[in-house]
Formats: sequence, C-alpha cells, structure tokens
Amino acid sequence: MREFTPTTLSEEERQELLGQLRRKEGRWLAWARACQTLLKNGLDPQTLFEATGFEPIQQNQITVAMQVYDSILRQDPPAHVRETYQEWGSDLLYELRELDQEQRSLCAQLALERKLDADQIREVAKATKDFCRLPKQPENFDRHPGDAVAHQCWRLAQERTDLTERSRLIARGLQFAQSAGARALIEALLLDLSGVPSRKPPMLPIYRLETEEDLPRLLPFAGTLPLSSSQIEAIAAVEAEGPFGLVSSPQGQQWLALPGWQAILTAEDPIACLEQIDRLPNAPEGPTEAVVLVVDRADRDWDADHFFLVEQAEGARIQWSPSAIAAPILGRLVLILRPKRVLDEARDRNTLAV
Repeated sequence: MREFTPTTLSEEERQELLGQLRRKEGRWLAWARACQTLLKNGLDPQTLFEATGFEPIQQNQITVAMQVYDSILRQDPPAHVRETYQEWGSDLLYELRELDQEQRSLCAQLALERKLDADQIREVAKATKDFCRLPKQPENFDRHPGDAVAHQCWRLAQERTDLTERSRLIARGLQFAQSAGARALIEALLLDLSGVPSRKPPMLPIYRLETEEDLPRLLPFAGTLPLSSSQIEAIAAVEAEGPFGLVSSPQGQQWLALPGWQAILTAEDPIACLEQIDRLPNAPEGPTEAVVLVVDRADRDWDADHFFLVEQAEGARIQWSPSAIAAPILGRLVLILRPKRVLDEARDRNTLAV
C-alpha cells in the first residue's frame, strides 16, 4: 500500500488512498497512515467512513495507535516487538496512549510476554499511570509496568479480609512482579494469610459541598453606621481562592461569614456593616433591632429600583431617591440580614423536649 505525505493531495492521490482503504490493502499501520493523511487534507471522518467503511471510532483508534507505535520506536524496542505490532495489536497500543514513551514501550513488551488482551492491558496501563503519579516511588518496587501492577495488588491485598480475594490479589501480584524486592514483599503476604485483620478500616468521613449555598462567603466587616466615606473605602477587597474559598486576612480586619445566597455571590465587591433597622428608609413596622447590611461597593450607578449607601454630612447612610442622587454613592444595598429570633431558639428547644 503506497503512502502519501504531501500537505495537499491531488484528486488522483486522494482517490488512490480511498480505494486502498476500501479494499483494505496492507496492514493496520498503512490504514492508519492513509486515514491520517486524508483527514489532514480536509476529509471529515463521516465522509471517510462512507467512502471506505472505516467507522470514525476505528479511524481514531488506529491513528492514535499509530502515534503510540511511532513513539515506541523511539525507545528502540526489541525487533520482535517492532515486527509484531506492525502486523497486529492496534487495540493494545491504543490503551497505552496516556503513558509516556518509556512506559508505552515496556507495556507493549509486557503485553506480548503475558499474551494480554485489550481489557487486560487497559488495567495494566491504569495501574502504571497511578504508580507513576505517586509523589515518591515505593521502596522495593521498580519503575516497570509489571511492578506497578504488583504494587497495586500488594496494597489492595493488605486491605482485604476475604481470604479468596486476598489470595487472588497475591497470585496476580506474583504473576506481574518484575523485581526481586516486589516479589519478596508479596510473598511475605502468603505467610500472613492467617493473620488477616477481622475488621475493615472505618469509612472515611468524606463530605462534598453540593450547592453554592453550602459554602459561605466571607465579607469584610466595616463597622456600624454612620461611617465616613474614608472608612468605607479603606476596607480591603476580598478575593477568595480555590474551591473552598480561602481568604487571606489583613491584620486587624474583622470578617462576617454569610450563606452563599445568589445575591451575595453575584456582588463584585461586597462589605458588611451594622445598622438599626428603624433608621433605614421605608423600614418595616416592629421593634428596633440591629441588622447586617451587605453593600456592593462595585455598583455605584444610581437607579430607582435599589437603595444605596450614600455619603452624608453625619456619615454614610442608606438612602433611596426616585431621581438621581447628587451626593457621592458608596455602593448598592444588596440585602439586609436580621438575626435569628430568640423565640425561634426557645421553640426549637421545646420541640426537642416533646
């Protein structure tokens, strides 16, 4: 089967490659190179399938396997490895795509030595990938796919209480172990079959944050109104980092943790302060109490649908106006948070007593 490598194929060359694929001339490597050439020259996978019978999933498998094979050649493997995979084994090589060149070459040799199928070599590749990701290479185990599988079996066997499963893992570990150190550690487990622990380790106390409201937002606390505009501006902005919202605190800063409600999460630069509810415009009827005000300093554009923290002579206060506010706006009022009622706590205790 003739190979073409130009950047742009002539129509005659394109039809020749399509015909060779349709007739399945040559071996899988030639098919892979033909598919890659045609795809690189603008033919989409579906059109290639309709013209040749090579399904898109098969096109992907053999072209990826070809890239794995080429990388293995750079490791100068034994002749029988090169020659065998020229004839067959694209399904095996495809499973090695996530490994580095060295591990690909070793796994490819191991697959031939152990006569592994695609499912088995997939397990070996995963064990090898996990082994190579360990921060420190375990003692007595070499950096070889066989030892990677042996280490996985050795670790799992120590956790199993069922003798049948434990024995199976030990046998598999001994089958794949390449180094003397790995074999010795696994053989030591054979002497300890009678000493299998009678109980399993307890479950780890793992929880996951399922919603944004589960993760509170930490707001810098400015103090109690009225406050001067300089006090409002002096509060450092908060930038939460990472999936758990870690915050670095300037020395002396006070903080207030609030639920991750949508109104708080969408505020760009929120701060918190205290005020008496009866001092607010359009305050509800009822007893006076201290409330938390959340103000977004990033939103200073007046509109009649919101309340704003406005600079006044006696200090910053919450204000509303049907028309544009002339005084400097320090931020938009995001929400007002009342404290939990003492009656609620008493009711909860009574409920529990019943």
